Amino acid sequence: MIRVLIVDDHQIVRHGLKEVFADAFPEVQLGEAQNSQAALVLFMKQEWDLVLVDVNIPGRSGLEVLEEVKRLRPQVPVLVLSAYPEEEFAIRSLKLGASGYLNKSLASDEILAAAKKVLAGGKYVTASLAEKLASSLGGKVQNAPHECLSSRELLVLRMVASGRTIKEIADELCLSEKTIGTYRMRITKKLGLNSNVELTRYALKHQLVD
Repeated sequence: MIRVLIVDDHQIVRHGLKEVFADAFPEVQLGEAQNSQAALVLFMKQEWDLVLVDVNIPGRSGLEVLEEVKRLRPQVPVLVLSAYPEEEFAIRSLKLGASGYLNKSLASDEILAAAKKVLAGGKYVTASLAEKLASSLGGKVQNAPHECLSSRELLVLRMVASGRTIKEIADELCLSEKTIGTYRMRITKKLGLNSNVELTRYALKHQLVD
């Protein structure tokens, strides 16, 4: 029997993943959480063989959950699941200890292949991601300014650049508007930018948003 914890704030995504794993593993035990707080509480209540976590969940981000999971039980493999392209969050996820990065557009058989690989102790990366990761770790590319941002700051940058207001971001992440304002201030200071227009231009230039 394998035990899989699915962390995603969309019920339809959790339901779909549960069906995928239930069909592939007859004796699978599935747990689900829709936010970071519930995920970590459930994670500590019992042993898990695999964790799937979305990058963008209410409360602490999925990458922050990843960091906490690896701190508490470093042996548990974590697959980061996201609708975001792999250019930015995949490399960051792997550096934080994830065993793989899955885009939500992947077919169910590819998700299962990734799960089986990491359950066996391996890593799941696409060929293009492997090349990017090698270049990043090998120092062959110059780090962009946004590389100095924390995982949460990067997420807020993407949301600002996508046109969301401070209130909308606060509501989505279950944080106060003051907290989001502080994140925005840190981002602008680190990147040397002043306005949302400049942040959006920066994000588009570096392909951080669609």
